[in-house]
Amino acid sequence: MSDEIYLALGSNIEPREDYLATALNALEDHPRISVLKKSSIYETAPVGYTNQADFLNMVIKVDTSLSPLELLDACQTIEKQLGRERDIRFGPRTVDLDILIYNQENRETEQLTIPHPRMLERAFVLIPLREIAPELSLPSAHKTVSDYIEELQESDIKDVTIWIKRGSGEE
Repeated sequence: MSDEIYLALGSNIEPREDYLATALNALEDHPRISVLKKSSIYETAPVGYTNQADFLNMVIKVDTSLSPLELLDACQTIEKQLGRERDIRFGPRTVDLDILIYNQENRETEQLTIPHPRMLERAFVLIPLREIAPELSLPSAHKTVSDYIEELQESDIKDVTIWIKRGSGEE
Protein backbone atom coordinates (compact mmCIF):
# COMPACT_ATOMS: atom_id res chain seq x y z
CA MET A 1 0.00 0.00 0.00
CA SER A 2 1.12 3.58 -0.70
CA ASP A 3 1.07 6.51 1.68
CA GLU A 4 0.92 9.93 -0.05
CA ILE A 5 -1.76 9.76 -2.72
CA TYR A 6 -4.23 12.61 -3.18
CA LEU A 7 -7.23 12.85 -5.49
CA ALA A 8 -9.38 15.85 -6.39
CA LEU A 9 -13.12 15.44 -6.88
CA GLY A 10 -15.36 17.99 -8.57
CA SER A 11 -18.89 18.35 -9.94
CA ASN A 12 -20.97 21.18 -11.37
CA ILE A 13 -23.99 19.41 -12.82
CA GLU A 14 -26.92 18.96 -10.45
CA PRO A 15 -27.21 17.16 -8.16
CA ARG A 16 -23.58 18.14 -7.50
CA GLU A 17 -23.43 16.90 -3.91
CA ASP A 18 -24.92 13.54 -4.89
CA TYR A 19 -22.36 13.04 -7.65
CA LEU A 20 -19.52 13.75 -5.23
CA ALA A 21 -20.99 11.40 -2.62
CA THR A 22 -21.53 8.62 -5.17
CA ALA A 23 -17.99 8.95 -6.51
CA LEU A 24 -16.58 8.94 -2.98
CA ASN A 25 -18.62 5.83 -2.12
CA ALA A 26 -17.38 4.11 -5.28
CA LEU A 27 -13.78 4.83 -4.29
CA GLU A 28 -14.42 3.59 -0.74
CA ASP A 29 -16.05 0.43 -2.11
CA HIS A 30 -13.09 -0.39 -4.34
CA PRO A 31 -11.27 -3.42 -2.86
CA ARG A 32 -7.82 -1.88 -3.40
CA ILE A 33 -8.52 1.73 -2.35
CA SER A 34 -8.94 3.08 1.18
CA VAL A 35 -9.99 6.68 1.77
CA LEU A 36 -7.91 8.02 4.67
CA LYS A 37 -8.84 11.73 4.83
CA LYS A 38 -11.45 13.99 3.25
CA SER A 39 -11.46 17.76 2.99
CA SER A 40 -14.57 19.84 3.38
CA ILE A 41 -16.57 20.49 0.24
CA TYR A 42 -15.80 23.87 -1.35
CA GLU A 43 -17.91 25.82 -3.80
CA THR A 44 -15.78 27.34 -6.51
CA ALA A 45 -16.17 29.50 -9.57
CA PRO A 46 -15.33 27.74 -12.85
CA VAL A 47 -11.83 28.18 -14.29
CA GLY A 48 -10.99 28.14 -18.00
CA TYR A 49 -14.44 27.75 -19.55
CA THR A 50 -16.46 30.11 -17.35
CA ASN A 51 -19.91 29.90 -18.99
CA GLN A 52 -21.09 27.18 -16.60
CA ALA A 53 -22.34 26.60 -13.06
CA ASP A 54 -20.13 26.77 -9.98
CA PHE A 55 -18.37 23.59 -8.88
CA LEU A 56 -18.33 21.65 -5.68
CA ASN A 57 -14.76 20.45 -5.07
CA MET A 58 -12.92 18.43 -2.46
CA VAL A 59 -9.64 16.57 -2.02
CA ILE A 60 -9.10 13.17 -0.46
CA LYS A 61 -6.07 11.22 0.66
CA VAL A 62 -6.14 7.55 -0.30
CA ASP A 63 -4.12 4.44 0.30
CA THR A 64 -3.98 1.97 -2.56
CA SER A 65 -2.08 -0.97 -3.96
CA LEU A 66 -3.06 0.14 -7.48
CA SER A 67 -0.37 1.51 -9.78
CA PRO A 68 -0.88 5.09 -10.97
CA LEU A 69 -2.34 3.88 -14.29
CA GLU A 70 -4.61 1.38 -12.54
CA LEU A 71 -5.81 4.17 -10.23
CA LEU A 72 -6.44 6.40 -13.25
CA ASP A 73 -8.46 3.59 -14.83
CA ALA A 74 -10.50 3.15 -11.63
CA CYS A 75 -11.21 6.92 -11.52
CA GLN A 76 -12.21 7.06 -15.19
CA THR A 77 -14.49 4.05 -14.73
CA ILE A 78 -16.30 5.86 -11.90
CA GLU A 79 -16.56 9.02 -14.02
CA LYS A 80 -18.07 7.01 -16.87
CA GLN A 81 -20.53 5.24 -14.55
CA LEU A 82 -21.70 8.66 -13.37
CA GLY A 83 -22.26 9.94 -16.91
CA ARG A 84 -19.12 12.04 -17.38
CA GLU A 85 -18.92 13.42 -20.91
CA ARG A 86 -15.83 15.12 -22.29
CA ASP A 87 -17.39 17.46 -24.87
CA ILE A 88 -15.91 20.81 -23.78
CA ARG A 89 -12.41 21.16 -22.33
CA PHE A 90 -12.83 22.35 -18.72
CA GLY A 91 -16.59 22.22 -19.34
CA PRO A 92 -19.50 21.06 -17.19
CA ARG A 93 -19.23 17.59 -15.68
CA THR A 94 -21.17 15.24 -13.48
CA VAL A 95 -17.94 14.29 -11.76
CA ASP A 96 -14.23 14.76 -12.28
CA LEU A 97 -11.66 12.62 -10.47
CA ASP A 98 -8.03 13.71 -10.82
CA ILE A 99 -4.89 12.16 -9.40
CA LEU A 100 -2.99 15.08 -7.88
CA ILE A 101 -0.06 13.34 -6.24
CA TYR A 102 1.03 9.72 -6.21
CA ASN A 103 3.74 9.49 -3.55
CA GLN A 104 6.73 11.49 -4.76
CA GLU A 105 6.45 10.24 -8.33
CA ASN A 106 7.03 12.45 -11.31
CA ARG A 107 5.51 10.91 -14.39
CA GLU A 108 4.53 12.27 -17.76
CA THR A 109 2.88 9.97 -20.26
CA GLU A 110 0.15 10.44 -22.83
CA GLN A 111 -2.41 9.11 -20.32
CA LEU A 112 -1.20 10.61 -17.05
CA THR A 113 0.96 13.39 -15.62
CA ILE A 114 1.88 13.28 -11.93
CA PRO A 115 1.86 15.58 -10.09
CA HIS A 116 -1.22 17.03 -11.77
CA PRO A 117 0.11 19.62 -14.24
CA ARG A 118 -2.21 22.50 -13.27
CA MET A 119 -2.74 21.87 -9.56
CA LEU A 120 -0.33 24.59 -8.42
CA GLU A 121 -2.35 27.22 -10.29
CA ARG A 122 -5.71 26.16 -8.89
CA ALA A 123 -6.96 27.48 -5.59
CA PHE A 124 -9.89 25.04 -5.80
CA VAL A 125 -7.34 22.20 -5.52
CA LEU A 126 -4.75 23.76 -3.21
CA ILE A 127 -7.17 25.07 -0.56
CA PRO A 128 -8.89 21.70 0.12
CA LEU A 129 -5.49 19.96 -0.13
CA ARG A 130 -4.09 22.33 2.51
CA GLU A 131 -6.99 21.45 4.78
CA ILE A 132 -5.91 17.79 4.96
CA ALA A 133 -2.15 18.14 4.28
CA PRO A 134 -0.89 21.68 4.99
CA GLU A 135 2.75 20.69 5.30
CA LEU A 136 2.80 18.33 2.33
CA SER A 137 5.88 19.00 0.21
CA LEU A 138 5.12 18.71 -3.45
CA PRO A 139 7.25 16.47 -5.67
CA SER A 140 10.44 18.09 -6.97
CA ALA A 141 9.78 21.27 -5.01
CA HIS A 142 10.92 22.57 -1.71
CA LYS A 143 7.60 24.22 -0.98
CA THR A 144 4.53 23.09 0.90
CA VAL A 145 0.92 23.35 -0.21
CA SER A 146 0.57 26.35 2.11
CA ASP A 147 3.53 28.06 0.41
CA TYR A 148 1.88 27.69 -3.00
CA ILE A 149 -1.41 29.13 -1.72
CA GLU A 150 0.47 32.23 -0.52
CA GLU A 151 1.64 32.75 -4.12
CA LEU A 152 -1.89 32.68 -5.61
CA GLN A 153 -3.75 35.82 -6.61
CA GLU A 154 -6.30 36.98 -4.04
CA SER A 155 -8.90 36.98 -6.84
CA ASP A 156 -8.40 33.20 -7.24
CA ILE A 157 -8.63 32.50 -3.52
CA LYS A 158 -11.82 34.53 -2.96
CA ASP A 159 -13.73 32.28 -5.37
CA VAL A 160 -13.14 29.20 -3.18
CA THR A 161 -15.46 29.02 -0.16
CA ILE A 162 -16.55 26.20 2.11
CA TRP A 163 -19.89 24.96 0.86
CA ILE A 164 -22.68 24.86 3.38
CA LYS A 165 -25.89 23.07 2.52
CA ARG A 166 -28.83 25.28 3.44
CA GLY A 167 -32.01 23.60 4.65
CA SER A 168 -33.00 20.69 2.45
CA GLY A 169 -31.64 22.15 -0.81
CA GLU A 170 -28.29 23.30 -2.11
CA GLU A 171 -27.11 26.87 -2.00
